[in-house]
Amino acid sequence: MSLESEVDLPGGAVLPGALPEALRAELVAFRRDLHMHPELGNQEFRTTAAIKERLEQAGLRPRVLSSGTGVICDIGADDEAGTDAAMLALRADIDGLPIPDTKTGCPYRSTVPDRAHACGHDVHTTVVLGTGLVLAELHRQGLLPRPVRLIFQPAEEVLPGGAAEAIADGALEGIGRIVAVHCDPRVDAGRIGLRQGPITSACDRLEIALDGPGGHTARPHLTTDLVTAAARVVTDVPALVGRRVDSRSGLAVTWGRIESGHAPNVIPQHAELSGTVRCLDLETWRQAPDVVVAAIDEVANLHRAKSEINYVRGVPPVVNEAGATELLRDAMIARRGVDSVEGTEQSLGGEDFSWYLERVPGAMARLGVRPPGERTVRDLHQGNFDVDEHAITVGVELFTAAALLDALR
Repeated sequence: MSLESEVDLPGGAVLPGALPEALRAELVAFRRDLHMHPELGNQEFRTTAAIKERLEQAGLRPRVLSSGTGVICDIGADDEAGTDAAMLALRADIDGLPIPDTKTGCPYRSTVPDRAHACGHDVHTTVVLGTGLVLAELHRQGLLPRPVRLIFQPAEEVLPGGAAEAIADGALEGIGRIVAVHCDPRVDAGRIGLRQGPITSACDRLEIALDGPGGHTARPHLTTDLVTAAARVVTDVPALVGRRVDSRSGLAVTWGRIESGHAPNVIPQHAELSGTVRCLDLETWRQAPDVVVAAIDEVANLHRAKSEINYVRGVPPVVNEAGATELLRDAMIARRGVDSVEGTEQSLGGEDFSWYLERVPGAMARLGVRPPGERTVRDLHQGNFDVDEHAITVGVELFTAAALLDALR
């Protein structure tokens, strides 16, 4: 592989410029193949095999996680001189979503019913794979000053996330810093969004069962009006929660499902609700289960409904560390200039990358995937989601530069 370059770094390391056209085309084809064959969390066997095979073709020695999906691969760590250096880790998530791909006329539309790469994990995976191929070539040329680890993590979409599994499997052993990107359809391709401090929010899952004796809709006073009780939980609990914590924490309960009843004149005996709990603040996230459960119990008891609550812990906020954030900023500026980096706000989305940051410093950047000039946003987790594939090249150049610049710090 011949790498074009524009910037020489101290010590003779080369900061790659434009990727060779052959590699660029290969990576686009790799991403499209993943897009056509999305796999859900902990079921990413085909994806894992494709990653492993391509890394082995590059002369690397990838290791599949003990669960059978996900890959870890070190570059340069086999050299005796580099074994004591704390590595930079580059993380990608590899799973898809359980939603249909609704794109029409797209040649690489998902071929799997009710499955889609509608969050950009196929892009994340391709970016880290492409970076690994570039870094492997630099290592062969003697131009990789410090070992780098690639982490292809399964099950990001499955709370509490596959990051914990990867960590338990040794993903962070010997790691000094970790970075990642996440596709952002509100940022133009060719740019990244950065923020020091929290960039995502905590996210938990909430499942509730309400029960009562049921009865005739003509005599609701003689039974538990379970439909009304469920409706009051839906409306009153978010309001109560919002008054029991600091409003600046952004603690929010949002419902995604409510089911109850079978006939218009029968008060049902059972109702189910499910939703998410999100917040901006780490300390409030720690308090959230007690606050939310107490509010649900109060509303249910007021309407004489018995409540059974399953509060599923998810992920804390992703909190970008200052040094890692500056590393990504400097890498992007070195590649594409100061105008290629923009500030970004904290989102209410959850990301299990946060579990890595509980153990080592790191940062996540928002990778622009919107075609420049386009104002129609194909949002995440929607069946028509797609990207400007120029973002793959940008991501590889960003991570390659970050790996080289990290060795100088």
